[in-house]
Amino acid sequence: MESISRLTYRRFLMGQQGLWPGRRFKGLKGTTAAIRQMQALQLDPLNIAARSQEIALYGRVLDFKLDHLYQSAYGQRNFFDYGGTLFLYPMEELPYWRAIMPRTERYPRMNQFRKNHPNAMDEVLAALHANGPMSNRDFEGNGLSQWSYRGRKDSAVALFYLWLLGEVMITNRKGFDRIYDLRERVVPPEFDRIAPVAEAEDFFARKTIAMLNIMRAKRFRIGWKDAIEREVTPEEVQAKLAAMMEQGIVSPLRVEGSAEEWIVLTEDLPVLETLESGRIPKSWKPLGPSTEEEVTFLAPLEMVSARGRAKFVFDFEYIWEVYKPVHQRRWGYYTLPILYGDDLVARLDPKLDRQTMTLHILGFWLEEDAPTDEAFANALGRGIARFAKLIGAKKIQADGIQPRRLAIQARRIWKPILDSD
Repeated sequence: MESISRLTYRRFLMGQQGLWPGRRFKGLKGTTAAIRQMQALQLDPLNIAARSQEIALYGRVLDFKLDHLYQSAYGQRNFFDYGGTLFLYPMEELPYWRAIMPRTERYPRMNQFRKNHPNAMDEVLAALHANGPMSNRDFEGNGLSQWSYRGRKDSAVALFYLWLLGEVMITNRKGFDRIYDLRERVVPPEFDRIAPVAEAEDFFARKTIAMLNIMRAKRFRIGWKDAIEREVTPEEVQAKLAAMMEQGIVSPLRVEGSAEEWIVLTEDLPVLETLESGRIPKSWKPLGPSTEEEVTFLAPLEMVSARGRAKFVFDFEYIWEVYKPVHQRRWGYYTLPILYGDDLVARLDPKLDRQTMTLHILGFWLEEDAPTDEAFANALGRGIARFAKLIGAKKIQADGIQPRRLAIQARRIWKPILDSD
């Protein structure tokens, strides 16, 4: 069984996710490549300075523009969005998803809705067939006697369930509002098919691991079960992992500091061996500044740091406090981790004032062992400047950055960059 250090584990996760040692994708084409490299991109509507998915792509794609995401996903039909936890997935995966989508019919809420509103889903399909793309706002619908978190009208809930079943898809967005259409009018014909169920379950077994890059073997059951929308027994999970190992698809792994067994895709072992030897894969060469030359702000829903992962990967505590009451927040409403080199060294809480187009840094917190020298200040200044340009900020108000000398040096870097525009 292969063994790797914690440093290799950290660098592998960041590199496989396209975050380290710097941005290796560029522009619109690079946006598509970056999402494919990530396996999926989680979507969130909250827009304090930028949305989580936009921040994720800013950290991976040189010259990323906010409209590149929608251009790639909806204009070029490279991706589709799906799931109770909303993600973008590559369009070529749709046949596997369509094999699983009918299993959502077993949801008790969907059955209850159909019983109480027997005509709603057929009426929504008929309206889309007649009118073409429509948003939830375009449907008059009927008010629900009992409010649903999926909408206040029967048409809104019908749209959601038809989307889960794959009968309708999101064809575009206005802001973050979904525009729906019939699946056959959205999906490129070569992908509008249904894979055999067994083939789809095999696909999701592999993707469950690929999305996390390295995962605890004991977590495989939960990930695979959620992906294929059915219960799986411990015996079935063990048989599946044994078969994948025998076929050379998956390999067991040990990670320094953990007594658990981990698993990784066998095809990724050469990358791990390169990193363990202290080298960096040639394909990871940055197209622009490295993360040592320019810090990167990580998205709130970033795979390498969200949901408690930052603690094991970086020994960095990160909790997205947006849903916490003000008096319970330790840091700030929309605080983002700061990546410098191969480590998380600080946090900042940004907010964009869209009337004055001023980026406010409301708070800034350094880790105890974080650097405060000129090299870090310069990297911080470049990172702030790139983020400000992404969101269209014309000014930066950074009273929240302490110590003050760090803010002064960082400003010497970001101000001429912004002024040059």
